[in-house]
Amino acid sequence: MQWVNFLAKEAATHSLSLKQTAAFVKYFNTENLDKSEAKLAKKLNVDVTAFRKLMREVYGKFAQNYPELTISNSRGKLEKLQVYLSAKYNSELDVLKPLAAMKLLKSLVVRERLRQEAWVARRICKFLGYLPLALELVGQYLDKMPDLSLETLLKKLEKKRLEHEAVVNANSLMPYEYGVAEAFELSWEQLDENAQSFGCLLSLCALADIPLSVETTEDKKKQQLNEKAIADLLELHLLQQKSKGIYQLNPLIRQLIQIKLDKSSEADEVKTKFAAMMLEVAKLIPQQPNPEDILNLTPHIPHIIEVATHLSQYLGNENLITLFTKLAWFYQSQGLYQQAETWLQQCIELTQNRLGLEHSYVVTSLNKLAGLYESTGRYSEAQALYQQVLELRKRLLGGNHLDVATSLNNLGLLYESTGRYKEAEPLLEQALKLRKRLLGEEHTDVATSLSYLGLLYESTGRYSEAEPLYQQALELWKRLVGKEHPHVATSLNNLAALYCYTGRYSEAEPLFKQALELRKRLLGEEHIDVATSLNNLAQLYESTGRYSEAEPLYKQALELSKRLLGDNHPDVAISLNNLAALYRHRGRHRKAKPLFEQALTICERTLGVSHPTTMTVRANYANFLREAYH
Repeated sequence: MQWVNFLAKEAATHSLSLKQTAAFVKYFNTENLDKSEAKLAKKLNVDVTAFRKLMREVYGKFAQNYPELTISNSRGKLEKLQVYLSAKYNSELDVLKPLAAMKLLKSLVVRERLRQEAWVARRICKFLGYLPLALELVGQYLDKMPDLSLETLLKKLEKKRLEHEAVVNANSLMPYEYGVAEAFELSWEQLDENAQSFGCLLSLCALADIPLSVETTEDKKKQQLNEKAIADLLELHLLQQKSKGIYQLNPLIRQLIQIKLDKSSEADEVKTKFAAMMLEVAKLIPQQPNPEDILNLTPHIPHIIEVATHLSQYLGNENLITLFTKLAWFYQSQGLYQQAETWLQQCIELTQNRLGLEHSYVVTSLNKLAGLYESTGRYSEAQALYQQVLELRKRLLGGNHLDVATSLNNLGLLYESTGRYKEAEPLLEQALKLRKRLLGEEHTDVATSLSYLGLLYESTGRYSEAEPLYQQALELWKRLVGKEHPHVATSLNNLAALYCYTGRYSEAEPLFKQALELRKRLLGEEHIDVATSLNNLAQLYESTGRYSEAEPLYKQALELSKRLLGDNHPDVAISLNNLAALYRHRGRHRKAKPLFEQALTICERTLGVSHPTTMTVRANYANFLREAYH
């Protein structure tokens, strides 16, 4: 492979834009190594500042996949990238020797056909630069054109080169892949309009496995057209099938098709269609995806990210928030909080740039990021955002609005979870009053506010005030949604927990059991809320000294949490901690110690060292060590 071809391949592999590709190829092309940035910028018709910005962007994309490229100064970075590219080029050189190239062509074309024009066949191999991909494209093309002579084929290739070079010379931003480009052009012309459109759509996918399931298309005619398009692309080697339903696009083919798309009058329409398709897939991501969800959705994530990264301008304002939020949920559910934060921050930046600093969608995005910060123990950052959201909502909507009640509630719960009960109480009370005034007494949001205020009173030991609120919430849920509803199970659980705190175990037990059975019946045996109920009932048994009844429930909760959430999740850590505490109480120190250690490791890794859950587990482990070894 020629160096310029290798650079084009690397540009495609790292998803560089056309402008980034042009700057990248110009900078690292051997004939330009002695030229100044000013001269290179002039060749690209941009100023030096813009050229340097493009190169910083290029370096950033390479460094995302190869962190070892990161060093101190900008010039040093590009020198290091040059060394990296040279080493990779030398290790991946895939230009075939002339005999090997002929052997490959013979495997693709009837031998007799080559034997009749052997000299022309050798000239074709040389013209194509002995590149395997170009030879494979030509071989598939010849297979579809049994009456075409090799001499005629060579003339077609030479004509395509002249045409392509003219276009490249007129557009300095267009990369040129000698050999592959001419072979691609001939193959592309063999496709009908439908197959070309389908290929353009696929070229917008990320450089990753592409899951295609045309059977799910309801329109049978459209399904048949898609099936034919895939078959045509496969036949011409423009698309490869990796396994059933999984396909791949060669990076160079992908870039060449994208050039076709960008030159067409339908580019915006195709990009809008692709963005909408990926949005519909993203909408399937639930707020708490289980391992099965993650397994099913993972193949689609690179292509959703491709839209978020390169095609967000083709999404409507509300859909922009949906796409980025769904990506955040996907990563947050796996404990990958940094990735989740990145997508939420990008959402905020994009919505602010598009809509201004004070728009309801910007406020929504800020609120979602605040929720992430709160869930990971970054309370000071969450507080600042919740306060900003509250002020913005008051300014944009007035003080008498349901979204303001939601913000009061969020900030109050944050204060409650960090022990700032005096600050939390007035906010939660305001939220409850506002919801009652706007929605009336009989509304689900009112039931939710009653529960939250009850939780605050419970946390401050005001059990006699918490109990009637929990009871009101329970009765309200029953009236509004019926007795057979998950919210009723949650209310039963809350009331039972209160009874436990006040030592009323005989009243708590039947409520915990009702909540457990209700959740199993409504949600199925394999649900995280079932694991929570198992844990709660086990804690009651442990509190009343019924250790033999508590242990199997703790184990069931732990195994269920692992199955549903994976091994690296805070809820799994809580289950490990609970089981370890039971073993500690029973004097089974050898069993308790590794469970405490696992729980602490998970909490520190996912929540951070200062999160209340982490500190609780650490304190439990420390107490255990003092008891067991002193």
